[in-house]
Amino acid sequence: MLKIFLFLCGFGLTVIGSIYVISYLNLLAFGYKFLEYVNFIIRRIECINLVVGIILLLISITLPGGKKNELYI
Repeated sequence: MLKIFLFLCGFGLTVIGSIYVISYLNLLAFGYKFLEYVNFIIRRIECINLVVGIILLLISITLPGGKKNELYI
């Protein structure tokens, strides 16, 4: 049950973070350089959700299973 919870939380945070990263791509159209864009993305808390979500997904996938008859993700 813990693996499913971590997987769903990680998936949700990854989706939220990637939506913000994609929406901030408009800054490149306003004349920002790519390194300025990356620097801006690193400092935004809502974009850090992408990294945290990916870490949660990796943890949920690599956790060892429990019983033999348990449903594996």
